[in-house]
Amino acid sequence: MTGLVINGRFLTQGLTGVQRFAIETTRALDSLAREGRAPPIRLVAPAGASAPWLRTIPLQTLGTGGGQGWEQRDLVRAARGDVIVNLGNTGPILAGRRQAVVIHDAGAFDTPESYSFAFRTWYRVLHRVLVARGARIVTVSEFSRARLAANLPIDPEAIAVMPEGGEHILREAPDTAVLSRHRLEPGRFALAVGTRAAHKNLGALAAAASLLASRGLTLAAAGAADPAVFRPAGLAQGSGAVALGRVTDAELRCLYENALCLVFPSRYEGFGLPPIEAMTAGCPVIASPSGAVLEVCGDAALWFDPAAPESLPAALARLLDEPGLAASLREAGAERAGRFTWRAAAERLLDIVSEIRP
Repeated sequence: MTGLVINGRFLTQGLTGVQRFAIETTRALDSLAREGRAPPIRLVAPAGASAPWLRTIPLQTLGTGGGQGWEQRDLVRAARGDVIVNLGNTGPILAGRRQAVVIHDAGAFDTPESYSFAFRTWYRVLHRVLVARGARIVTVSEFSRARLAANLPIDPEAIAVMPEGGEHILREAPDTAVLSRHRLEPGRFALAVGTRAAHKNLGALAAAASLLASRGLTLAAAGAADPAVFRPAGLAQGSGAVALGRVTDAELRCLYENALCLVFPSRYEGFGLPPIEAMTAGCPVIASPSGAVLEVCGDAALWFDPAAPESLPAALARLLDEPGLAASLREAGAERAGRFTWRAAAERLLDIVSEIRP
């Protein structure tokens, strides 16, 4: 195999789960390169991008613009025959089969209400063209593999799977100031994490907020929405939840470590990063078994039925009232999270791209 060029466009984008995946996978590849366990790798990004966390992989910035135009034009020129690794759902059409493209889910097809018309139309067209051009398609769960195959002209066996990791949440020391700033008491709040996209189903949290309020507890919701991509959909007014907005990694670790639990009501997930982060940080998880979340969390979470509004507050009440349940979930969650690491993800990715023959 020739060298690898990582598409660094993610360095110029806001941080969501996709960009987290790209950053942590690249960090893990950097570690493998430092140990001599990877082929030559370059990270190529638009002008102005930076990656101070790199130690071995060189960062090359180029071009006068960014976005899709940079990806479709400048990135291909910079690759110079190397295999391009695209970690964030898109890739250059002209690279053809000389690339791997990680498509995290089939949300543009399956949950169109979560995205703007322009965004979902571009993704649908681009993904079909990338498949037709022979790009190696990669995804992050068996669920996403099945859904992509159902929506694209590709055999599921032709889609490779590389799961994600969660240990990044332990990298920074917890920032406890987030608790005092929002008047949150350790062990007396449940946490929700996610954007306000429609498929995140944050509206389902209203009943949970009411149950918590009746017990003298609070629901805290962390996250932010990108209006250019997601249509606004969130908690109903008057739900009693505390909106934290976007939080830092250090703040998020503190929230996980001090929360009663993570409540994850999403009805569609290609992987489900917050539950793995929570389990890694020792936070019990209550979740909807939708998309890949059941596949990822297994028996380490407490499940509720998103079609039954009363089931979420019932699950919360069980966690509050059943002796030993929270401790049991923490133990099972730690064991489960240990199976998902960014190093394993990077090793799997290298195996996949080693099969590409430009």
